[in-house]
Amino acid sequence: MTASFCRDCLTDTSAAAQRCTACGSPRLVRHAELHALSIAHIDCDAFYATIEKRDDPALADRAVIVGGGKRGVVAAACYVSRTYGIRSAMPMFEALRRCPNAAVIRPNMAKYAKVGREVRNAMLELTPLVEPLSIDEAFLDLTGTERLHGMSAAKTLARFSAHIERSIGITVSIGLSCNKFLAKIASDLDKPRGFAVLGRNGAAAFLAQKPVGFIYGVGAASIQRLAHDGFHTVADLQRAEESDLMRRYGEEGLRLARLSRGIDTRPVNPERETKSVSAETTFERDIATFAPLERRLWALSEKVSARLKAQALAGSTVTLKLKSADFKLRTRARALGHPTQLASRIFAAGRDLLAREIGAAKFRLIGIGVSHLCNADEIELADLIDRRAAEAEHAIDRLRKKFGRDAVVKGLALESDDER
Repeated sequence: MTASFCRDCLTDTSAAAQRCTACGSPRLVRHAELHALSIAHIDCDAFYATIEKRDDPALADRAVIVGGGKRGVVAAACYVSRTYGIRSAMPMFEALRRCPNAAVIRPNMAKYAKVGREVRNAMLELTPLVEPLSIDEAFLDLTGTERLHGMSAAKTLARFSAHIERSIGITVSIGLSCNKFLAKIASDLDKPRGFAVLGRNGAAAFLAQKPVGFIYGVGAASIQRLAHDGFHTVADLQRAEESDLMRRYGEEGLRLARLSRGIDTRPVNPERETKSVSAETTFERDIATFAPLERRLWALSEKVSARLKAQALAGSTVTLKLKSADFKLRTRARALGHPTQLASRIFAAGRDLLAREIGAAKFRLIGIGVSHLCNADEIELADLIDRRAAEAEHAIDRLRKKFGRDAVVKGLALESDDER
């Protein structure tokens, strides 16, 4: 029998009901496996843009784009903007061509991170099994929490959604299923402010007519190879023997065979590690000379350092990212002798890598990142090798925390940007 309840007041309803008999809401969720499923994917709706609309009611009905500069890219687009065909990662000039009257807002990552932590903490009140995917989405495993919350996982999630909307002022979309793969698919089915269920029994039929690229991790090259072998839709993969797919594609073949049938045995892993921390910026005009690139590199190194410190992390590999005027991407990496979270050490490594690239091209983007991360308590001896520099940087951090980021500005950041 199909179970059904109201997402707004949690009252059970009949499977045929169009509105809740208790509160009159049309927001009903129904599914035969509704109260037997416990794996969820929660995704905040148009996260950055929704926060900006929350903080400025005048933007409520406007197309909002979070991004920067005519040569930058869209970091987030609200749902009004999306009606114009604007999407994340689209070049800003193209987004503004499609919607010239859009409100463009520079990203405020500190504000978004704060809201992200609030949402994450609310998730952890539901279950300790929370696997973050990014600042605004996560998998949750609510198996065995029915007695704790006094209701099924489905109702607990609906109550969570209402709580986030009421207390934080943003909306989320929820996908509920029996595994991570199907839960992630479900969360995209009813956006924004959605709640979709994809059960075990109907998964294979739902997936069958989707293109093979619908399966996560199947990119352009894989699509081309699969098409060459006669696999165009998920149904084509379902019809193949698992052993045949493994013979053709090895471990990837086994993954495709199982996901095509809706089978995913990956557990929700609350210990999912951050692999790297990075920051980048796109210029208004191409830059060819060292000094202006160096200044931007210092600002980015400070951002990366601040993010590492906020997460109590350090890293032992620094990677420089450059994109030339012809859109060719260059990455250069250097292993450090010891892990660090200091901006000065990150910058020094990046600066040396940058110096080797000058003269070869004009650049439209620069980025810096730190990887091979470890807990910050493992860096004490390493960063204190240069004790004076470390103490000076931490003193600056304390001043900025008390008086704001502009309280202390390194001389390098104040120099003229005239030379290109």
